[in-house]
Amino acid sequence: MTDNKIMPKVFGWMFIGLLLTFLTSFFISTREYTTLKIFTGYTPLILAVIEIGLAIYLTARITKMSPVTAKITFLLYSFVSGITLSGIFIAYELSSIIYVFLATCILFGLFAFIGFVTKIDLTKIGTYLIIALIGSIICSVINIFLHNEMMYTLISVVCVIVFVGLTAYDVQKIKQLENSGIIPIENLPIYGALQLYLDFINIFIELLKLFGKSRD
Repeated sequence: MTDNKIMPKVFGWMFIGLLLTFLTSFFISTREYTTLKIFTGYTPLILAVIEIGLAIYLTARITKMSPVTAKITFLLYSFVSGITLSGIFIAYELSSIIYVFLATCILFGLFAFIGFVTKIDLTKIGTYLIIALIGSIICSVINIFLHNEMMYTLISVVCVIVFVGLTAYDVQKIKQLENSGIIPIENLPIYGALQLYLDFINIFIELLKLFGKSRD
């Protein structure tokens, strides 16, 4: 199987996941009572644990699970993500969300293309980006107590840079995995879709923080 055959499947499943996420988010945001229940009490924490657990499970078990289980797990993850992201349709104007989504598509597409065609080994760059991401997460936790607006902005800028870089890195890694045999070829599109889905969603969220227009 060649790269030209595996990558369309990866992007196809990524598109399905994103579509499910945004449709779920929009539908829930139109149900005031449901949205209120989701963002009160322990529900946000429970959803976050489920979301993280599904991502870890899919990544850790991708070499052993059946293709059907992999697909169901990915779709379930996308659905739960849609629930947790439903608040963006309440916090931001719809036109703003659309513009940021289009900007995310352009940025993501550009760096995915770079990752696909470049001959440069991005392994070392990927390592640095992951270190920068860990640093950003630590700073974000610290800033919960500091409430420094400048730091919030700086963290979002760094995160955008990190995730567009990881987009190129992940595309190249998926191409390399195709011929390695490490991940069964039937499950590789799902594994790749999850990695790129995470890159896309994080770019979108950080750009929304930077440029999204809040509802009055």
